[in-house]
Amino acid sequence: MILSFGVERKNKFMKLDILAIGIHPDDVELSASGTLLKHIALGKKAGILDLTRGELGTRGSAALRTEEAMKSSKILGLTAREQLTLADGFFENNETAQKHIIQAIRKYKPEIVLCNAVSDRHPDHGRAAKLTSDACFYSGLVKIETRGEDNALQAAWRPKAIYHYIQDHFIEPNLVIDITPYMEKKMESIFAFSSQFYDPNSKAPETPISGKNFMENVKAKAALFGRAINCDYAEGFTVERYIGVENLFDLR
Repeated sequence: MILSFGVERKNKFMKLDILAIGIHPDDVELSASGTLLKHIALGKKAGILDLTRGELGTRGSAALRTEEAMKSSKILGLTAREQLTLADGFFENNETAQKHIIQAIRKYKPEIVLCNAVSDRHPDHGRAAKLTSDACFYSGLVKIETRGEDNALQAAWRPKAIYHYIQDHFIEPNLVIDITPYMEKKMESIFAFSSQFYDPNSKAPETPISGKNFMENVKAKAALFGRAINCDYAEGFTVERYIGVENLFDLR
């Protein structure tokens, strides 16, 4: 089995415009869910692929985080969400891991992939960024064979662009996206992972993201990115290649 299960999958052969990939459940919600919400509102189809179930997390459990991911998926209005069972903390950038991701890319044929920060406090994030980027490239090679859920050979597919969202550490973004109208819904999707964040009644050990002020930090980073383009809130991304635009008036 490549995918452990599907979450909110309305059509298993549905092509996506954007596939957001995170090594842990809640990575995407924290750093790129406003961007997903904005593009879903524009009529685009978006989904999330969690590479692990976050089983090494100090708080909660893999099963609980999966339930929380399902709840978040409904809030975001995703077309699809699936989770792989790569080993949290101990995954490797090898053929096996790459092919699991390639199968998902070839299945959903996204035009754009969003993925983990290129470096961060959590070592999994930067490692997952490279793993995902490599898989996106190899997914376009016709001589790499993978099979779908129906055991049929999958056609090669390479996304047009990869954008790395920014996580805990501050990284100078190459582009920022205005998410002001979607900030409240973004926060709601984050709070779906209630086991991970501040709860005055929780007896679970504290973590760097469970403190009372952590959510204010999330908002503060979005406000910082937003100020650069004269809006209230934005999400930042880094790129792997130059950004092309039709004309200078498309920029703000």
